[in-house]
Amino acid sequence: MSQLFSVKNKVIIISGGTGVLGKAIAKHLAQEGAQMVILGRNEEKVSALVNEIKDDGGYAYPAIADVTDEKALSQVKEALEKEFEQIDVLINAAGGNMPGATVMPDQMLTDLSSDAVKTIMDLNYMGTFLPIKNFLPLLTKNKKASIINISSMAASRPMTRVMGYASAKAAIDNMTKWMSVEFAKKYGAGLRVNAVAPGFFLTAQNEALLTNKDGSLTQRGNQIIDHTPMGRFGSPDELFGAVQWLCSEGSQFVTGTITEIDGGFSAFSGV
Repeated sequence: MSQLFSVKNKVIIISGGTGVLGKAIAKHLAQEGAQMVILGRNEEKVSALVNEIKDDGGYAYPAIADVTDEKALSQVKEALEKEFEQIDVLINAAGGNMPGATVMPDQMLTDLSSDAVKTIMDLNYMGTFLPIKNFLPLLTKNKKASIINISSMAASRPMTRVMGYASAKAAIDNMTKWMSVEFAKKYGAGLRVNAVAPGFFLTAQNEALLTNKDGSLTQRGNQIIDHTPMGRFGSPDELFGAVQWLCSEGSQFVTGTITEIDGGFSAFSGV
């Protein structure tokens, strides 16, 4: 079983690796022996994570690009091809939300910033599509490669406030399923496409919506806990098992799936 779920020596690219969840995943996979490629637009943050992984005895390679910049991603692809020839796994963890794309209780839809909504759609949807498009030639060199997208509970259960973010994540679910069929038909059963859908984890993007400055829960935070059977937020390390499974040979007959990691949130009817 240890070999079945092993990621040792696999070349794994992760975008959004400097975020709360992405960083935790990247460090875990490096500790498991993967060769991590940290893709991000902030060179200082990427370098810091690369050095942190190396200091812990792991392998990490920096790749600087904005996931919405196709030209920059193309340059990264060329560099990775020279360094590794092929890649085994692509994890699309870049994403997020912003205030202008969020409808607060005292606001209306007409208060949304069109530019902010477009930015959120670009970051989440195009920021997943473009890395797949650009790195696909490196993935198809591998007979058993895996693409893992990051969805959200907001994709299947549209939530108040986060209209732009929820729409983008719903589109990622659709893209994941579409690509799973397209790639299996065009490149063979070895190229798999799946997604994980985290429930509620405290991150930089949702902290202001879920907690007050004193650390207590907001009304929204309390509502979420009340609708999560496990009665708490998730911890980043609780994503490791599902992500490593999708990276490994243990999931070789799994494609087109959305794995929910949500403490039961999606199963709860409210009564």
